[in-house]
Amino acid sequence: MMRKSVLFFGFLLVFFGLALPGTQAKIIRRCDLVKILRKHGFEGFEGTTVADWVCLVQHESGYNTEAFHNNGASRDYGIFQINSQYWCEDGKTRGSKNACHIRCSKLQDSIEDSIRCAKKIAREAHGLSPWYGWRNHCKGRNLRSYVKGC
Repeated sequence: MMRKSVLFFGFLLVFFGLALPGTQAKIIRRCDLVKILRKHGFEGFEGTTVADWVCLVQHESGYNTEAFHNNGASRDYGIFQINSQYWCEDGKTRGSKNACHIRCSKLQDSIEDSIRCAKKIAREAHGLSPWYGWRNHCKGRNLRSYVKGC
């Protein structure tokens, strides 16, 4: 009897795991992210390196394209954790500037939309200073390990 219950439970886990793929976060592997960033011209962009961006992503979202963080008055969305107060519209943030002209939910399901908005932020800031994850963990450090082997 116990064996049948365990098998049935296993079947349910597999069934729901396959039937509900949207419930699982998309984690991009480090070297895949390196390739994507190089392809989209991040090396040297506004004085940054691909290693800067990979470090930023690790500390902001853990490579999770569907990452979300509630800051109280605003929220951060997607792999680059782009903020709803200034850059995207989530329908919840009062006075949102929506400078990237995009719904925040698009930043969780489209790496291209996230890249466009992240580049706009970096262009306007002349670097990565708007991201706390980069300032606190990456700025001024040797980041070669973030692209090593890729």
